[in-house]
Amino acid sequence: MYYLSHEQIENMGVAPATCVSWVETALRVKEQSLLPPKVSISLDHNVFYNTMPCYLAGPSRFGVKIVSRFPLRSPALLSQMLLYDGDNGQPLVLADGDWITAMRTGASAALSIGLLEHAEASVYGFVGLGNTARATLLCLLEQRPKKHFTVRLLKYKDHVEGFIQRFAAYNNLCFEVVESYEALISGADVVVSSVTAADGTMGEDAWFKKGALVVPIHTRGFQNCDLFFDRVYCDDVDHIRGFKFFDRFKILHEMADVIKQPELGRASEEDRILVYNIGIALLDVYFLNELYKLADLRVLPKVDLGLVKKKFWV
Repeated sequence: MYYLSHEQIENMGVAPATCVSWVETALRVKEQSLLPPKVSISLDHNVFYNTMPCYLAGPSRFGVKIVSRFPLRSPALLSQMLLYDGDNGQPLVLADGDWITAMRTGASAALSIGLLEHAEASVYGFVGLGNTARATLLCLLEQRPKKHFTVRLLKYKDHVEGFIQRFAAYNNLCFEVVESYEALISGADVVVSSVTAADGTMGEDAWFKKGALVVPIHTRGFQNCDLFFDRVYCDDVDHIRGFKFFDRFKILHEMADVIKQPELGRASEEDRILVYNIGIALLDVYFLNELYKLADLRVLPKVDLGLVKKKFWV
């Protein structure tokens, strides 16, 4: 088995647009794959430890991601992944999962925005300005280099300055810095939240304009929208079935179905739409398999697991 480090993955230079295409391709084989709901252990103080397994159809791969959040650790959110040959069960690669987590999440959000935003969308509000938000905006910008984006940022500590500097090379966007949720949400065509913890809801019902698209990447803070938004989309129904207001969604579809049947997407320019891409192992495993195919195995370090080579008796 090989080891694929965070540095080695970054050095592959995979383009954000490629990440979006990987998400779309993975969702096209979702129906043939096996995707049990993630197993989550949650503790006080927003600590969680999730196990995410998947069988990926097509290339025949098993994979699992372990992702955890410990606020006293820096960074608080970390993940590791394992990939196995689906035909003989042999372990192929152990990998750092942080780049995969950030880019598949951002690419998934960007794909959903491209498919579901209203036709004249131009104002994009971002709350939570970590790597996931950066990945989302990178994918949006590189997907549509000729579109102009007005990007609102909710001021938080010193994160705004670093976020703006990251996108200094792009000439098709301008930034607005706001200091309240109301200023962020009111009039925004698309609202993207990538905060990993939230107490209560972020916005009052009246703040969300007709036609608004809300993408709460880590699902926190928009439960009130469940009750009055016209349509809800997700990456996997079983992963959100336990949501408090699941039975009260007006219309619910998976993004994989929208990709195959575009008529299941936005029906009206005035529809308010909510997207719960909660994060599924299908995308993680697909990304890792693509990275494994791109990797130069001659230079990757090998890991000897000391696996049992023959049947034994105790």
